[in-house]
Amino acid sequence: MALFFQLPVVLQLLIKGLLVICVLMGLCLYGSLAERKVSAWIQGRPGPNRTSIPWIAAIPFLGRFLQRLGIFQPLADGGKFLFKEEPVPGHVNKFYFTLAPILALIPALTTVTVVPFGEYVNAAGQAVPVMLANLDLGILFIFAISSLGVYSTILAGWSSNSRYPFLGAVRASAQMISYEIAMGLSVLPLFLIVNTPGSEGTLSLVRVVHWQTGACWFLLVAPVSAITFLVALFAETNRLPFDMPEGEAELVGGFHTEYGAFKFGLLMTAEYAHLFVGSGIFTVLFLGGWQPLPFVSWEQLGLAGGGLGWLLAVGTFLAKVIFLVFCFMWVRWTLPRFRYDQVMRIGWRIMLPLALANLVVYALLIAALQQ
Repeated sequence: MALFFQLPVVLQLLIKGLLVICVLMGLCLYGSLAERKVSAWIQGRPGPNRTSIPWIAAIPFLGRFLQRLGIFQPLADGGKFLFKEEPVPGHVNKFYFTLAPILALIPALTTVTVVPFGEYVNAAGQAVPVMLANLDLGILFIFAISSLGVYSTILAGWSSNSRYPFLGAVRASAQMISYEIAMGLSVLPLFLIVNTPGSEGTLSLVRVVHWQTGACWFLLVAPVSAITFLVALFAETNRLPFDMPEGEAELVGGFHTEYGAFKFGLLMTAEYAHLFVGSGIFTVLFLGGWQPLPFVSWEQLGLAGGGLGWLLAVGTFLAKVIFLVFCFMWVRWTLPRFRYDQVMRIGWRIMLPLALANLVVYALLIAALQQ
């Protein structure tokens, strides 16, 4: 650890960036396996349990155990997507058709730079968050960049020059507009509470975690904001029951109907990347970030700071994110898909008025308490 901080700052940032990308891509890779295992558990079937590597399968007991867990299945899927023949339909706009899957990953890989994973104490005794960029406008940066993800879906649907993908792209854009407003309004009460009179106003996510350190989590302080943000997050990540851009029952496969092989793999990886990053943002805003429990912090337990304290913080953060991802998958394989008109009605007639009313109530309450 000490050797790492002796490196030049640019090299430190490069190492941290590569590490974050590798961890995120690893989570996305095995997110597909988790999805299949969770769906199999809910539906009473075993899920992937045949793929293996010959020399590992020859190990007594361990080889069979790892095979039944299915941990080699993502490697087989990745190899299939990478080496499978990739024909491009003749009726598509080839430039934008190829560009769309590449653009799909950029918002997730960009927004993860401002998400704090933990905290450690440096040699000067200062608490330093474990993140790539500690921006004062962190949440504004996330909303600005994450909203660009829909452009990939729009390009994929439009450039396919086919009716079903185009309908999926139109649905995606309408859904994003409907739920992005409610999502933005839902977090405003949190920053009204965090930025108390006399304090320096900021939209930093680290400040949000520090406010919850040793105190009540925002999940309990602002439950309506948490529910509104979570429902909007389902819609923003196109997860059931809000997977309007895909809608297999009526759109064949939606915006990615014409895609296959490696391009399809990129689109699926981007979906899981948005899922993990969105779960991380919800953890920071409403679940105390890297703190273990409401009203309990690592500082109070004497486990914060140097040594392995930062590993406990990062491990706690990842555990919360994985639990949220499990909940997303649980909902997907439990609830049926909404109709398109129901999705629009929920977004404009329920979510938006609820988020506005919630903001007004907290603004009035905070103003009254400050008198």
